[in-house]
Amino acid sequence: MQAYAQRYYNDQSSQQEQQYYRSSPPQYGMQQSQFGVQQSQYGVQQPQYGVQQSQYGMQKISSSFQSSQSQGASMSVFGQDPFCEIMPSNFPPGTDPKIVECFNRIDRDGNGVVDDRELQAVLSSCNYSFNMRTVHLLMFQFTRTNKRTLGPKEFVPLMKCLQSWRTIFQRFDRDRNGSIDSSELGQALSSLGFVVPTVIVNLLISKFNKTGTVGRCSLQYDSFIECCLTVRGLSETFNAKADGCGRATFGYEEFLLNILPFIIA
Repeated sequence: MQAYAQRYYNDQSSQQEQQYYRSSPPQYGMQQSQFGVQQSQYGVQQPQYGVQQSQYGMQKISSSFQSSQSQGASMSVFGQDPFCEIMPSNFPPGTDPKIVECFNRIDRDGNGVVDDRELQAVLSSCNYSFNMRTVHLLMFQFTRTNKRTLGPKEFVPLMKCLQSWRTIFQRFDRDRNGSIDSSELGQALSSLGFVVPTVIVNLLISKFNKTGTVGRCSLQYDSFIECCLTVRGLSETFNAKADGCGRATFGYEEFLLNILPFIIA
């Protein structure tokens, strides 16, 4: 299993690095939030979460990165059962045989799906360790459920997506020490289309740092993916509801359904 996963990973990484992103003026920023609360059956009725437009925020992501994500689902789960079952699926036509063989080897019980522990095992065999929270966020990205299983249809784009993340990580790990510091993270997020102020970058580094190092925090590969998925998912959730003035309004239940997956992954 490890040999096939490693071979696929290395073959893909040896290809010429592509430019996935382009910069454009930021659309929405995160400056000062306003929270309106009223009594209802939930204890809160229609809170309004407003975010003022500023020089920081989400830029338009280039179509090349979007196309690599198009087979994955939106990070929003509102209006769907967050614990719905994964439907049986087959590999898309033209799937790399190495991916098919890798999936079949880790699907040890032959039930046609891979669970979170099986996926963690194969991802951690490719020179990087993956914590379970990162695995859960990756699975959520392509399934929009918290059942924490995926089939062939979701497994294929997930493996391709990881190649993009690995390219980005290696591009911004400029000192080649195997981790991303706050300066490198800010540049990486900017390349993804998110202009994040330094104070927020430092908070992200502190939150997702799992090295146990006191003082100079940094992100390993899996924590880097986890951080970027969280920023991207929350930003896309906001922008899906935003008006033209840099504000978004959410109902209470809608807000929780869209935010909680990034907290409880």
